[in-house]
Amino acid sequence: MVPGAATTTDPQTMLDTSLIQLMWLASPALPIGGFSYSEGLEAAVDAQYAASEADARAWLLDQLHVTLARSDLAVVALAMQAWGCGDHTDIARLNAWVLQTRESAELRAQTEQMGRSLLEWLRNHQMDGRDLQADVATLAAMDPSYPLAFALAAHHSQAPARAVLLAFAFGWAENMVQAAIKSVPLGQSAGQRILAALAADIPQAVDRALATPFDELQAFSPMLAILSARHEVQYSRLFRS
Repeated sequence: MVPGAATTTDPQTMLDTSLIQLMWLASPALPIGGFSYSEGLEAAVDAQYAASEADARAWLLDQLHVTLARSDLAVVALAMQAWGCGDHTDIARLNAWVLQTRESAELRAQTEQMGRSLLEWLRNHQMDGRDLQADVATLAAMDPSYPLAFALAAHHSQAPARAVLLAFAFGWAENMVQAAIKSVPLGQSAGQRILAALAADIPQAVDRALATPFDELQAFSPMLAILSARHEVQYSRLFRS
């Protein structure tokens, strides 16, 4: 349990606690480094694919539906089930899939760094569940990816799966909007308009993710991969991806 949270069996208090833990996990303020990545957006701005408010909004909406919904969101949902069943074989398979489908050194480094950082945070912030530290050790023995670490933390928060995916997606959206504000650049009002557009589409993306089995996971986004590879040697940049 998060330090300071009261132990209780009251259903409303338990729900409140789990949702607060979930919001904490999805917050861009969590010290796992998410703010330092643009996930190819900075390269898209440099290539003039996302160099205006309208283009950045379109780019991020495509990224939400084409990549996030079909890959990381779906992986989080499947991994929560696996953590709940104690199926470490499935955890390893999902983690390997995430790592194998990162198509540039930057994108792989991002998911590994954020995964390790989240596990370190979990070691110091107990949540409700006797097996949390054992699960942390299990994932740490692999090259932990961020979606698997997030799914582990979310499972122990006892929040509903749909709420977990909504929070994961909104946390991603907040980070990406901040990246757009800095790299396009845009004002705060423009950023809020983009965030509103993403928020309106997140439930649809979550529905798709929840309905995606392992053999339908998809990470095919060639333009994103090309731009990410270009970003590694981009002359001027603010972000690590």
